[in-house]
Amino acid sequence: MKSEDTPFEGGPMDGRVLPVLLGPTGHPPKTYRIPVPDAAGGPPTVLVYRRVPRGRARGRLGVPQGWKYAYDPEGKQDGGLKWPWSKPGPKRDADPDS
Repeated sequence: MKSEDTPFEGGPMDGRVLPVLLGPTGHPPKTYRIPVPDAAGGPPTVLVYRRVPRGRARGRLGVPQGWKYAYDPEGKQDGGLKWPWSKPGPKRDADPDS
């Protein structure tokens, strides 16, 4: 399998570059989860990073020149595949008190 050195931005992994395995399309995965063991022996904390374009090529197409991972402090789960006939997920209220 091929791998690519991918930089990480934000969070505890800021500034580090790790080799990430590429998928069949030649891109790294959209999310990268890093389990960090708890010092007290509890459940591990999972750091979530999202793939974002590193830069854009000049010209009309604007093809990404590579990928990097940006820290996602909320670490939301992916909703899976989005089909046109799927129902939308529950709406989040802007004001949690109402």
